[in-house]
Amino acid sequence: MNSQNQTSRLAEFELKDAYNAAEKLISEVEKVVIGKHNEVVLLVTALLSGGHVLIEDVPGVGKTSLAASLAKAAGLDFHRAQFTPDVMASDITGFNIYNRQKEMFEFREGLVMCNILLADEINRASPKTQSALLEAMEEGRVTVDGTTYQIPDPFMVIATQNPTGYVGTYPLPEAQLDRFSLKLSMGYPTAAEEFEIISARREKNPLDQISAVTDTDVIRSIRAHVTSVALDDEIYKYIVTLVQVTRKHPSLSLGASPRASVALMKLAQAYAFLRRRDYVLPEDVAAVYAPAIAHRLMLKQEAKLNRVSTYDILTELLKTVEAPFKGKRA
Repeated sequence: MNSQNQTSRLAEFELKDAYNAAEKLISEVEKVVIGKHNEVVLLVTALLSGGHVLIEDVPGVGKTSLAASLAKAAGLDFHRAQFTPDVMASDITGFNIYNRQKEMFEFREGLVMCNILLADEINRASPKTQSALLEAMEEGRVTVDGTTYQIPDPFMVIATQNPTGYVGTYPLPEAQLDRFSLKLSMGYPTAAEEFEIISARREKNPLDQISAVTDTDVIRSIRAHVTSVALDDEIYKYIVTLVQVTRKHPSLSLGASPRASVALMKLAQAYAFLRRRDYVLPEDVAAVYAPAIAHRLMLKQEAKLNRVSTYDILTELLKTVEAPFKGKRA
Protein backbone atom coordinates (compact mmCIF):
# COMPACT_ATOMS: atom_id res chain seq x y z
CA MET A 1 0.00 0.00 0.00
CA ASN A 2 1.48 3.40 -0.97
CA SER A 3 1.71 6.25 1.53
CA GLN A 4 -1.00 8.33 -0.22
CA ASN A 5 -3.62 5.57 0.15
CA GLN A 6 -2.57 4.99 3.75
CA THR A 7 -2.95 8.70 4.54
CA SER A 8 -6.38 8.73 2.84
CA ARG A 9 -7.58 5.72 4.88
CA LEU A 10 -6.25 7.27 8.08
CA ALA A 11 -8.09 10.55 7.34
CA GLU A 12 -11.29 8.58 6.65
CA PHE A 13 -10.90 6.69 9.92
CA GLU A 14 -10.37 9.94 11.84
CA LEU A 15 -13.41 11.47 10.18
CA LYS A 16 -15.58 8.52 11.23
CA ASP A 17 -14.27 8.91 14.76
CA ALA A 18 -15.18 12.60 14.66
CA TYR A 19 -18.72 11.83 13.44
CA ASN A 20 -19.18 9.23 16.18
CA ALA A 21 -17.83 11.53 18.89
CA ALA A 22 -20.21 14.34 17.89
CA GLU A 23 -23.19 11.97 17.94
CA LYS A 24 -22.17 10.59 21.34
CA LEU A 25 -21.92 14.15 22.65
CA ILE A 26 -25.50 14.90 21.59
CA SER A 27 -26.78 11.64 23.10
CA GLU A 28 -24.99 12.26 26.40
CA VAL A 29 -26.46 15.76 26.77
CA GLU A 30 -29.94 14.39 26.06
CA LYS A 31 -29.69 12.23 29.17
CA VAL A 32 -30.29 15.45 31.11
CA VAL A 33 -32.10 17.70 28.63
CA ILE A 34 -35.23 15.75 27.73
CA GLY A 35 -37.40 16.47 24.71
CA LYS A 36 -35.19 19.24 23.31
CA HIS A 37 -33.33 17.41 20.55
CA ASN A 38 -33.30 20.34 18.14
CA GLU A 39 -32.00 22.74 20.80
CA VAL A 40 -29.25 20.29 21.81
CA VAL A 41 -28.23 19.82 18.17
CA LEU A 42 -28.08 23.58 17.62
CA LEU A 43 -26.00 24.07 20.78
CA VAL A 44 -23.51 21.40 19.67
CA THR A 45 -23.54 22.97 16.20
CA ALA A 46 -22.48 26.28 17.73
CA LEU A 47 -19.74 24.60 19.78
CA LEU A 48 -18.31 22.84 16.72
CA SER A 49 -18.47 26.02 14.63
CA GLY A 50 -16.60 28.05 17.25
CA GLY A 51 -19.62 30.22 18.07
CA HIS A 52 -21.38 31.52 21.17
CA VAL A 53 -25.00 31.04 22.19
CA LEU A 54 -27.65 33.18 23.88
CA ILE A 55 -30.50 31.23 25.51
CA GLU A 56 -33.55 33.36 26.27
CA ASP A 57 -36.46 31.84 28.13
CA VAL A 58 -38.46 31.87 31.35
CA PRO A 59 -36.89 30.48 34.56
CA GLY A 60 -36.87 26.75 35.23
CA VAL A 61 -36.96 25.31 31.70
CA GLY A 62 -33.41 23.93 31.72
CA LYS A 63 -31.16 26.70 30.37
CA THR A 64 -28.46 26.16 32.99
CA SER A 65 -28.79 22.37 32.83
CA LEU A 66 -28.25 22.48 29.07
CA ALA A 67 -25.01 24.45 29.42
CA ALA A 68 -23.67 22.40 32.33
CA SER A 69 -24.46 19.07 30.68
CA LEU A 70 -22.74 20.12 27.44
CA ALA A 71 -19.59 21.12 29.33
CA LYS A 72 -19.49 17.88 31.31
CA ALA A 73 -20.24 15.62 28.34
CA ALA A 74 -17.62 17.41 26.23
CA GLY A 75 -15.00 17.08 28.97
CA LEU A 76 -14.35 20.82 28.97
CA ASP A 77 -13.42 23.21 31.78
CA PHE A 78 -16.61 24.97 32.89
CA HIS A 79 -17.16 28.19 34.85
CA ARG A 80 -20.49 29.68 35.84
CA ALA A 81 -20.78 33.42 36.39
CA GLN A 82 -23.95 34.73 38.01
CA PHE A 83 -24.30 38.13 36.37
CA THR A 84 -25.66 40.41 39.09
CA PRO A 85 -25.36 44.22 39.33
CA ASP A 86 -22.43 43.94 41.75
CA VAL A 87 -20.31 41.78 39.43
CA MET A 88 -17.37 43.79 38.10
CA ALA A 89 -15.64 43.54 34.74
CA SER A 90 -12.44 42.43 36.49
CA ASP A 91 -14.30 39.44 37.94
CA ILE A 92 -14.79 38.26 34.37
CA THR A 93 -11.50 39.20 32.70
CA GLY A 94 -9.12 38.97 35.67
CA PHE A 95 -7.07 41.60 37.49
CA ASN A 96 -3.57 42.46 38.73
CA ILE A 97 -2.86 42.35 42.45
CA TYR A 98 0.29 43.47 44.22
CA ASN A 99 2.34 40.71 45.87
CA ARG A 100 4.15 42.26 48.84
CA GLN A 101 6.56 39.35 49.22
CA LYS A 102 7.70 39.43 45.61
CA GLU A 103 7.22 43.21 45.31
CA MET A 104 5.50 42.88 41.98
CA PHE A 105 2.05 42.71 40.47
CA GLU A 106 0.58 39.29 39.70
CA PHE A 107 -2.26 38.47 37.35
CA ARG A 108 -5.25 36.67 38.85
CA GLU A 109 -7.36 34.92 36.24
CA GLY A 110 -11.01 35.85 35.85
CA LEU A 111 -13.95 33.54 35.22
CA VAL A 112 -13.44 33.82 31.47
CA MET A 113 -10.35 31.61 31.65
CA CYS A 114 -12.10 28.35 30.83
CA ASN A 115 -13.50 26.40 27.86
CA ILE A 116 -17.20 27.07 28.46
CA LEU A 117 -18.38 30.12 30.38
CA LEU A 118 -22.02 30.20 31.46
CA ALA A 119 -23.01 33.86 31.80
CA ASP A 120 -26.18 33.34 33.80
CA GLU A 121 -28.77 36.14 33.49
CA ILE A 122 -26.31 38.27 31.56
CA ASN A 123 -28.73 41.20 31.26
CA ARG A 124 -28.68 41.78 35.05
CA ALA A 125 -25.05 42.91 35.00
CA SER A 126 -24.02 46.47 34.19
CA PRO A 127 -23.16 47.39 30.60
CA LYS A 128 -19.48 47.72 31.62
CA THR A 129 -19.43 44.13 32.88
CA GLN A 130 -21.32 42.90 29.82
CA SER A 131 -18.80 44.58 27.53
CA ALA A 132 -15.95 42.77 29.30
CA LEU A 133 -16.95 39.73 27.24
CA LEU A 134 -16.66 41.42 23.84
CA GLU A 135 -12.94 40.90 23.27
CA ALA A 136 -13.09 37.38 24.70
CA MET A 137 -15.97 36.36 22.42
CA GLU A 138 -14.51 37.89 19.29
CA GLU A 139 -10.79 37.21 19.64
CA GLY A 140 -10.40 34.53 22.32
CA ARG A 141 -8.31 36.75 24.56
CA VAL A 142 -8.55 39.46 27.22
CA THR A 143 -6.44 42.57 27.80
CA VAL A 144 -5.81 43.66 31.38
CA ASP A 145 -3.71 46.77 32.12
CA GLY A 146 -2.24 46.66 28.63
CA THR A 147 -1.23 42.99 28.77
CA THR A 148 -3.02 40.41 26.61
CA TYR A 149 -3.84 36.94 27.90
CA GLN A 150 -5.01 34.08 25.72
CA ILE A 151 -8.17 32.23 26.71
CA PRO A 152 -8.05 28.40 26.54
CA ASP A 153 -9.03 26.85 23.22
CA PRO A 154 -11.77 25.83 22.62
CA PHE A 155 -13.74 28.69 24.18
CA MET A 156 -17.49 29.25 24.18
CA VAL A 157 -19.84 31.64 25.97
CA ILE A 158 -23.35 30.41 26.76
CA ALA A 159 -25.40 33.31 28.09
CA THR A 160 -28.91 33.13 29.51
CA GLN A 161 -31.53 35.77 30.11
CA ASN A 162 -35.15 35.93 31.21
CA PRO A 163 -37.36 37.82 28.71
CA THR A 164 -40.16 38.48 31.23
CA GLY A 165 -38.35 40.28 34.06
CA TYR A 166 -37.19 43.74 33.02
CA VAL A 167 -36.77 45.33 36.46
CA GLY A 168 -33.09 45.81 37.24
CA THR A 169 -31.90 44.61 33.84
CA TYR A 170 -29.71 46.16 31.14
CA PRO A 171 -30.70 45.01 27.62
CA LEU A 172 -27.77 43.73 25.59
CA PRO A 173 -26.68 46.28 22.95
CA GLU A 174 -26.77 45.33 19.28
CA ALA A 175 -22.96 45.11 19.15
CA GLN A 176 -22.96 42.39 21.81
CA LEU A 177 -25.97 40.52 20.43
CA ASP A 178 -24.13 40.33 17.12
CA ARG A 179 -21.33 38.37 18.83
CA PHE A 180 -23.67 35.45 19.52
CA SER A 181 -23.83 32.93 16.68
CA LEU A 182 -27.20 31.58 17.82
CA LYS A 183 -30.13 32.53 19.99
CA LEU A 184 -32.15 29.63 21.39
CA SER A 185 -35.38 29.30 23.33
CA MET A 186 -36.08 26.13 25.33
CA GLY A 187 -39.85 26.32 25.66
CA TYR A 188 -42.00 24.32 28.05
CA PRO A 189 -41.91 20.51 27.86
CA THR A 190 -44.94 18.39 26.99
CA ALA A 191 -46.77 16.58 29.79
CA ALA A 192 -45.03 13.30 28.91
CA GLU A 193 -41.62 14.99 28.85
CA GLU A 194 -42.27 16.72 32.16
CA PHE A 195 -43.28 13.39 33.71
CA GLU A 196 -39.96 11.94 32.54
CA ILE A 197 -38.07 14.95 33.90
CA ILE A 198 -39.50 14.80 37.42
CA SER A 199 -39.32 11.00 37.67
CA ALA A 200 -35.64 11.07 36.67
CA ARG A 201 -34.93 13.57 39.45
CA ARG A 202 -36.78 11.78 42.25
CA GLU A 203 -33.67 10.24 43.79
CA LYS A 204 -30.71 11.68 41.90
CA ASN A 205 -29.54 14.48 39.63
CA PRO A 206 -29.19 13.19 36.04
CA LEU A 207 -26.24 15.56 35.59
CA ASP A 208 -24.26 13.29 37.93
CA GLN A 209 -24.74 10.40 35.50
CA ILE A 210 -23.13 12.19 32.54
CA SER A 211 -19.73 10.96 31.41
CA ALA A 212 -17.19 12.89 29.35
CA VAL A 213 -17.27 11.46 25.81
CA THR A 214 -14.76 13.94 24.35
CA ASP A 215 -12.04 16.27 25.57
CA THR A 216 -10.36 19.47 24.40
CA ASP A 217 -8.19 17.65 21.84
CA VAL A 218 -11.18 15.82 20.36
CA ILE A 219 -13.23 19.01 20.13
CA ARG A 220 -10.34 20.78 18.38
CA SER A 221 -10.02 17.85 15.99
CA ILE A 222 -13.74 17.89 15.20
CA ARG A 223 -13.59 21.64 14.60
CA ALA A 224 -10.77 21.09 12.11
CA HIS A 225 -12.97 18.62 10.22
CA VAL A 226 -15.87 21.10 10.32
CA THR A 227 -13.81 23.85 8.70
CA SER A 228 -12.98 21.50 5.83
CA VAL A 229 -16.66 20.93 4.98
CA ALA A 230 -17.02 22.18 1.40
CA LEU A 231 -19.29 24.98 0.19
CA ASP A 232 -20.21 25.45 -3.45
CA ASP A 233 -20.10 28.99 -4.85
CA GLU A 234 -23.89 28.85 -5.16
CA ILE A 235 -24.15 28.17 -1.41
CA TYR A 236 -21.97 31.21 -0.69
CA LYS A 237 -24.29 33.32 -2.86
CA TYR A 238 -27.34 31.84 -1.11
CA ILE A 239 -25.95 32.79 2.32
CA VAL A 240 -25.10 36.32 1.21
CA THR A 241 -28.53 36.81 -0.37
CA LEU A 242 -30.36 35.56 2.73
CA VAL A 243 -28.45 38.05 4.85
CA GLN A 244 -28.68 40.99 2.46
CA VAL A 245 -32.46 40.77 2.05
CA THR A 246 -32.84 41.48 5.77
CA ARG A 247 -31.31 44.92 5.16
CA LYS A 248 -34.03 45.82 2.67
CA HIS A 249 -37.11 44.39 4.38
CA PRO A 250 -39.77 47.08 4.99
CA SER A 251 -40.52 45.84 8.52
CA LEU A 252 -36.92 46.01 9.71
CA SER A 253 -34.98 49.08 10.83
CA LEU A 254 -31.75 47.09 11.19
CA GLY A 255 -30.67 44.12 9.11
CA ALA A 256 -28.00 41.50 9.68
CA SER A 257 -24.30 42.38 9.46
CA PRO A 258 -21.49 40.70 7.49
CA ARG A 259 -20.57 39.00 10.78
CA ALA A 260 -23.93 37.24 10.48
CA SER A 261 -22.94 35.91 7.05
CA VAL A 262 -19.75 34.43 8.48
CA ALA A 263 -21.62 32.88 11.42
CA LEU A 264 -24.28 31.44 9.10
CA MET A 265 -21.59 29.88 6.90
CA LYS A 266 -19.76 28.28 9.84
CA LEU A 267 -22.98 27.04 11.43
CA ALA A 268 -24.09 25.49 8.12
CA GLN A 269 -20.75 23.67 7.89
CA ALA A 270 -21.14 22.28 11.42
CA TYR A 271 -24.77 21.34 10.79
CA ALA A 272 -23.78 19.46 7.62
CA PHE A 273 -21.00 17.70 9.55
CA LEU A 274 -23.51 16.48 12.15
CA ARG A 275 -25.37 14.87 9.25
CA ARG A 276 -22.19 13.03 8.26
CA ARG A 277 -21.63 15.09 5.11
CA ASP A 278 -18.48 16.84 3.93
CA TYR A 279 -20.42 19.40 1.90
CA VAL A 280 -23.14 21.96 2.67
CA LEU A 281 -26.64 21.79 1.20
CA PRO A 282 -29.22 24.62 1.11
CA GLU A 283 -31.15 22.66 3.77
CA ASP A 284 -28.25 23.09 6.18
CA VAL A 285 -28.30 26.85 5.71
CA ALA A 286 -32.09 26.95 6.11
CA ALA A 287 -31.96 24.89 9.32
CA VAL A 288 -29.75 27.39 11.14
CA TYR A 289 -30.96 30.57 9.39
CA ALA A 290 -33.56 31.81 11.88
CA PRO A 291 -31.64 30.96 15.09
CA ALA A 292 -28.52 32.58 13.64
CA ILE A 293 -30.14 35.78 12.34
CA ALA A 294 -33.29 36.63 14.34
CA HIS A 295 -31.54 38.22 17.35
CA ARG A 296 -29.49 40.52 15.09
CA LEU A 297 -32.52 42.28 13.60
CA MET A 298 -34.48 45.31 14.81
CA LEU A 299 -38.17 45.64 14.06
CA LYS A 300 -39.79 48.93 13.09
CA GLN A 301 -42.38 50.23 15.53
CA GLU A 302 -45.33 49.51 13.23
CA ALA A 303 -44.19 45.89 12.89
CA LYS A 304 -44.10 45.56 16.67
CA LEU A 305 -47.61 46.99 16.92
CA ASN A 306 -48.78 44.44 14.35
CA ARG A 307 -47.16 41.67 16.43
CA VAL A 308 -44.79 40.69 13.64
CA SER A 309 -41.75 38.79 14.89
CA THR A 310 -38.30 38.52 13.37
CA TYR A 311 -38.89 34.76 13.05
CA ASP A 312 -42.00 35.46 10.93
CA ILE A 313 -39.95 37.67 8.64
CA LEU A 314 -37.13 35.13 8.30
CA THR A 315 -39.61 32.34 7.53
CA GLU A 316 -41.04 34.54 4.78
CA LEU A 317 -37.59 35.29 3.38
CA LEU A 318 -36.66 31.60 3.28
CA LYS A 319 -39.71 30.96 1.11
CA THR A 320 -39.08 33.84 -1.27
CA VAL A 321 -35.31 33.62 -1.76
CA GLU A 322 -34.46 31.09 -4.45
CA ALA A 323 -32.46 28.18 -3.09
CA PRO A 324 -29.66 26.84 -5.30
CA PHE A 325 -30.19 23.50 -7.04
CA LYS A 326 -33.88 23.31 -6.07
CA GLY A 327 -35.53 26.60 -6.98
CA LYS A 328 -38.01 28.29 -4.68
CA ARG A 329 -39.16 26.62 -1.46
CA ALA A 330 -42.77 25.57 -1.16
